Amino acid sequence: MTRISMSLLRKTEPRLAGTNNPPFPAETRSAAESEPTDEVTGGNGEAPRKGLLIVNADDWGQDRITTDRILECVRHGSISSVSAMVFMEDSERSATIARESGINAGLHINFTTAFSSARGGTQLVEHQQKLSRYLRQHRFSPVVFHPGLTRSFEYVVAAQLEEFHRIYDAPPDRVDGHHHMHVCANVLVGRLLPAGTMVRRNFSFRPGEKGWSNRAYRGLVDRMLAKRHRLTDFFFSLPPLEPKSRLQRIFSLARQFVVEVETHPVNPEEYEFLTEGEFFGMAGDIQIARRYMTPSRVVLYAAN
Repeated sequence: MTRISMSLLRKTEPRLAGTNNPPFPAETRSAAESEPTDEVTGGNGEAPRKGLLIVNADDWGQDRITTDRILECVRHGSISSVSAMVFMEDSERSATIARESGINAGLHINFTTAFSSARGGTQLVEHQQKLSRYLRQHRFSPVVFHPGLTRSFEYVVAAQLEEFHRIYDAPPDRVDGHHHMHVCANVLVGRLLPAGTMVRRNFSFRPGEKGWSNRAYRGLVDRMLAKRHRLTDFFFSLPPLEPKSRLQRIFSLARQFVVEVETHPVNPEEYEFLTEGEFFGMAGDIQIARRYMTPSRVVLYAAN
């Protein structure tokens, strides 16, 4: 592969002021404490809107079946954006599809699933294997900074940023992580994600769903992210699909806040939910984004 440009990791960008997310309603609070924000404004001169639902499909490009399942959901209008993997067997084809179809794609940083394309080269594979072994060896490994792996994290992040730029003809304006490893300690402390990009926050939970220490740690991570990146107000996983009251609560938040919902349409139950009409029936008149965006800038279309 070509020599990785480490300038992608230089901290030359101006630091952003902390993102001002709205206070969380009593029935649902994320781990972060934050301040009120202005209303979201629609594009093309639309009237101001307070909320927005972003449905983001992960693992775009991992393999052909994953890409094709997501693409079907996009065609049904149930997907706002995708998180794209690079150095995978379907990465280049999926990038071509996204560019030609206008599908909004961000980078899905991958430290834990082996690259399935030969393009990366031996050195990249070796660095990623080190990271995968470490991050998977214990559930607390991602929260512990490993100084001996600093170079490997830098190399693997820089390689994926560069590859995304190559196949999408533009650097990513949004980054998240496969298995949510973009918030592991080495990435956070090393400030390896480009400043100013949109970055996925931690999962949001209702009171009592997680212990105090867990929520405190997630809150700290979200505050660190907000100093350099743009975040949505809430983040949830689409499953479990039952009870329906769970998704109804999540969707209702999107009337007032910017809410990201993560989905993996390669899973049959999620694919069916997003393509057979139940999703739109449950969303009703809630505004669904045409692309991934944070509270400062949105484009909307009605869920019907």
